[in-house]
Amino acid sequence: MKAAVGDKLIVENTYGNDVRRTGVIIEVAHPDGSPPYLVRWLEDERETLIFPGPDARVVAHGRAS
Repeated sequence: MKAAVGDKLIVENTYGNDVRRTGVIIEVAHPDGSPPYLVRWLEDERETLIFPGPDARVVAHGRAS
């Protein structure tokens, strides 16, 4: 997985009542765009350092999700 600052990270529902989470990547740790990413979640503005799993995808900045 590769990403850039400004891209969206979408984590799909995988467990019971969990819902899709969408966040904006605000920091990328490695120059090649590989994880971890610092993400600001849209639903609550919290920031989390995340290593995305197989239930996650990146949507490039400026593209529809």
